[in-house]
Amino acid sequence: MMTLPSWRDWLFSAKTFLAAILALYIGMALGLPRPYWAMSTVYIVSHPLIGATRSKGLYRVIGTLIGGAAAILFVPRFVNEPIMLSLVISLWTGTLLCLSLRDRTPRNYLFMLSAYTLPMIALPAVSQPEAVFDIALARSEEIVLGIVCASVVASIVFPSKVAPVLEARIGAWFKDAGAWAAEALSPAFASSHPATRHRLAADILSLDQYITHLAYDAANADMVHTTRELQSRMSMLLPILSSLTATLDAARKLEQGVPAPLTGLMEAIARWILSSPGARGRDEAARFQRQLADARRSGPDAEWNDLLIAHAVTRLQSLIRLWQDCLDLRDMIARGEADTAWKPAYRRWELGGKARHYDHGMILFAAASASLAIFLSCLLWIGMGWNDGASAVILGAVSSCFFAAQDEPAPLIRTFFTWAAVSIPLTAVLLFLIIPAAHEFETLALMLAIPFLAIGTLASHPRFTMAAMLLTVNTASFLGLQGAYDADFTAFFNSSVAGVCGVLFALCWTLLTRPFGAELAMRRLLRASWKDLAETAAGSHRGDYANLTSHMLDRLGLLVPRLAASDDDHGDAGFGELRVGFSTLDLQRDEHRLPETAHVAIDRVLQSVAGHYRECVGHHGQRQPPASLREEIDRALSLTKAELGRAAREAQNALVELRITLFPDAARFVALTGVPATGPSAGETP
Repeated sequence: MMTLPSWRDWLFSAKTFLAAILALYIGMALGLPRPYWAMSTVYIVSHPLIGATRSKGLYRVIGTLIGGAAAILFVPRFVNEPIMLSLVISLWTGTLLCLSLRDRTPRNYLFMLSAYTLPMIALPAVSQPEAVFDIALARSEEIVLGIVCASVVASIVFPSKVAPVLEARIGAWFKDAGAWAAEALSPAFASSHPATRHRLAADILSLDQYITHLAYDAANADMVHTTRELQSRMSMLLPILSSLTATLDAARKLEQGVPAPLTGLMEAIARWILSSPGARGRDEAARFQRQLADARRSGPDAEWNDLLIAHAVTRLQSLIRLWQDCLDLRDMIARGEADTAWKPAYRRWELGGKARHYDHGMILFAAASASLAIFLSCLLWIGMGWNDGASAVILGAVSSCFFAAQDEPAPLIRTFFTWAAVSIPLTAVLLFLIIPAAHEFETLALMLAIPFLAIGTLASHPRFTMAAMLLTVNTASFLGLQGAYDADFTAFFNSSVAGVCGVLFALCWTLLTRPFGAELAMRRLLRASWKDLAETAAGSHRGDYANLTSHMLDRLGLLVPRLAASDDDHGDAGFGELRVGFSTLDLQRDEHRLPETAHVAIDRVLQSVAGHYRECVGHHGQRQPPASLREEIDRALSLTKAELGRAAREAQNALVELRITLFPDAARFVALTGVPATGPSAGETP
């Protein structure tokens, strides 16, 4: 349901219009050839948060300079060979777009601007190649002017900091994560929904945008490292919570269930998590850790229920440490100052990796599709001899680049087309009926204020952000305001319609070349997960645990939003693969510290896991794990539970995790008989 704009919406709209009209005034006063570009730039880079405005502005300046330099380099050399120039422009755009898609931070804006700035400057200059330097220089000056005006107004007039918004999103995430943790620990707190759990991973990934903007928020730039630390621990909470949920569910299905003392302790931990304890949290966390240490039950005579409880206790201890670290870091962010003496409670090899998942095949395909669309539109322009064809190619390039990262770009390009078309009659009314009555700049500003202020209020609402930006940017561009009024209806109509036709061509091309949607991306992500698991279990990535963990967590963040949006029931997909991945890494780390028999048994488990996921990759779909894999896990469990020491306990926990993840409905584990018990391995302590 649409609600009336709030005072914050009106404030942001007023600030943006003030910056835009200031840029237009200065551009006219300086005699810049196209001052309306400065006005359009303000609406492109403006954001309710000051840090986002500054970062977008900086990236736009650099991207424009790179694209302008490319135009100065290529146009004089290829202006007499239009097909070759078209090929160069399309290859440049595709290459820079590929780099943009390869960067999932706001920095990708730099590469995208470089991609479509070349056709924006080069194509209008083909009829006057000797002026390409002047065009590129003017374009750069007008964009810098718009960015400076947007940044100055955003910084002076009621600036909106990134930090409070980031804190609010982190707080909402903690609320959802706390609800999941409490539900896992005690059925009395049941409230969360699987969709909420999927959203947790996507929300962690979205924090990257805010953290990048935080670096440009002068008052909070030093908190970037602290926020990154928090984000890494928030990421680790997800597999811990998923594992704990599955382990306790398995234990509750058994006749023995969860021991009453542990049940009471878990209820207390759930209340602690939900209460946001603050400063007293560490004392309570230490007390819980002592009580949990007494609750662990394992050893040579341990049964399946004992192994599940021991595994649950280990996960509970990790959960408490991670949650306390998150509380400490969140408090630092709220205070706006880092505690240099702070020592984390959770210290594991999983943290610190920076690897990210990239689907290079889809990235290359998307970039090639956009590049080919630009080349074909250039050929059509050349073949038709259309004077205003450059406008079609430019807007086609912009729309192709803008939405190339989406699984389904066609609906968004259709929206682009719709609002670009709507802006034509709006611009015509302003340009030919209203603006002619303005004889002074002040009157012009008042006439523009009504539509631009009204449309600008929509920019703060995610549902209407694109519509607001397209209407304001296209209207400002189509108006073509300069120092003197010299509007020509024929020129306006031809140029505007050409631009819309370019977007329509991009839409038709996208429908033809990219008809597949999120389902394909989801299948490719799952297949990449299975391939990674097969290679990891086979020992192809030994040693690089932090980056492997980061890679798996990043893929989870990409996968679960698509799973949540899918109509199919994928159950625990994503989280299950993540837990298998962590378990295989744990086993690889611990197996060499165990006696030979246990080492060999664990190695067989790892090879069987690798074989299972190779089969999934080969069949392009999830396969039922073979019974032989469960038998290998049971044999390894029988051998490791007969051992003492930390390595044996951690290997045992990893094997339990594999069993309940891959075989959630299997019969209970029964230990093999005749397995001798031995002491700790060399270098181990019990």
